[in-house]
Order: sequence, then structure tokens, then C-alpha cells
Amino acid sequence: MSTTESEVIEAAEALGDALAAEKEEIDRTEFFGLVSRCNQAIEQEIGIDYGSVCGDDGCC
Repeated sequence: MSTTESEVIEAAEALGDALAAEKEEIDRTEFFGLVSRCNQAIEQEIGIDYGSVCGDDGCC
């Protein structure tokens, strides 16, 4: 695995941890707004529509 791949995985894990913590602290509407903004930022940064790749089936 390249350094870049490793960094991406570490960043994704950190984002996942941060979102999990926020999910416990804010209400459902605020949380889904936060996730939506994260998905938009991911799409702008790397060009992947994360929301369509990772659906509601709990795969991610």
C-alpha cells in the first residue's frame, strides 16, 4: 500500500470515528445534515459521490 493510500485510509477512519462520536451528541436531522456535507466535501475533493457508493444498507 502506498503512502497516499495509507493516508486516505487513515483519514477515512478518522472521519468515521468523528461521525460516530457526533451521532451520539446531536439529533438525527443535524447528523444527517453533517453526513450530507461530508459527502459533498468528499465528492468535491476526490470526485467520488460517496453517498451513492455507500447506501443505507449499512455496508459502510
